[in-house]
Amino acid sequence: MEENRLEQLITEAQTALPVELPALANQCASALGLGTALIYLADLQQRLLIPLDEALEPLPVEGSSAGWAYRTVSPRVVEADDGLIVWVPLVDGAERLGVLAVRTASLDGVRIRRSRMLAHLFAMLISSKRAYSDWLAARTRTATMRLPAEMLRAFLPPRTIGSSRCVSTAVLEPAYDIAGDAFDHSVIKNELHTMILDAMGHDLTAGLTTSVAMAAARNARRGGDDLADVVGCVDKALAQWLPDHFCTGVLCRLHAETGVLRWVNCGHPPPLLIRAERVLAGALDSPPQPPIGLTGPLAPATRQVHETKLEPGDCVLLYTDGVVEARDANGAEFGLDRFTDFIIRSNAAGQRPAEVLRLLIHAILDYQRNQLRDDATILLFEWRPQSQ
Repeated sequence: MEENRLEQLITEAQTALPVELPALANQCASALGLGTALIYLADLQQRLLIPLDEALEPLPVEGSSAGWAYRTVSPRVVEADDGLIVWVPLVDGAERLGVLAVRTASLDGVRIRRSRMLAHLFAMLISSKRAYSDWLAARTRTATMRLPAEMLRAFLPPRTIGSSRCVSTAVLEPAYDIAGDAFDHSVIKNELHTMILDAMGHDLTAGLTTSVAMAAARNARRGGDDLADVVGCVDKALAQWLPDHFCTGVLCRLHAETGVLRWVNCGHPPPLLIRAERVLAGALDSPPQPPIGLTGPLAPATRQVHETKLEPGDCVLLYTDGVVEARDANGAEFGLDRFTDFIIRSNAAGQRPAEVLRLLIHAILDYQRNQLRDDATILLFEWRPQSQ
């Protein structure tokens, strides 16, 4: 390997335009003694893997070797006419971005390591550049996005975040037409912060409501406020900037070392606790509190914070009512039992949390013939201290 050449390419990568990444991937592959390298990114709904090379066709996530690598977050080697293709997942932290297709004449331990190194490099490059690249955003879309969805998605964090002790992952649909639903998750030192919101309505104002709520919650979190004060700051922000508009929501904090979970439920469906492949009925229920943003006599003086202790391997589910209220052609609801049973069976089959939610949201869309009547958002977080 020509290390000087590789160093030069890595330096060039820092200032490369996103559209130049496909050519840069090939140059880096050559410097590592490999053949060619192609970058594929998952589309917004995680149904397709879309090549950054605009001359190539997308690949399905289901039923392809590339999709297998993406779904399992594991390399997949397949034979090609002129050698081998190594499909390597592109992962930034816990977030699945897509896959890298590395062509090579032969394969050994050194080439596998270099293929993984190349995937790590381009995952970081894509993550650093997609925040300001309209081209990368456009490449991962398969439909026209409405303005409320465009605005709200600008506020959303990555789908999946995590550490060695916990992981949080979320999905929301309709991908190009969301307005009132949103999720947020963040790691601050040894605490995982999660939030799900559902604003009334399905228009630009609903999107503004959840956007202001997310901004206020982040502002308070970053200022070191405790959980009750964070909710209080969101209450005040909505009352000040969007009076007469409110949203329901659940905000949680999980201490990643002890498993202590604290949460506030503001007029929202209660979180669900899954332990040892069953739902612990009522484990995270709490007395009703008003939605966020109410003013006057309806506004609570303080928010009540509830606390419990998780056990290793516990999963907590936050969801909006559009998830369980999806209906089939005969009017039958998808329902809470079907929702939780899907999660439990997928977990038992060894699926990773992000893959569980990808499969689940597609099942909900299929159940309602891809025509959701309401936004459907799911956030799942898992405590796994034994991974440390």
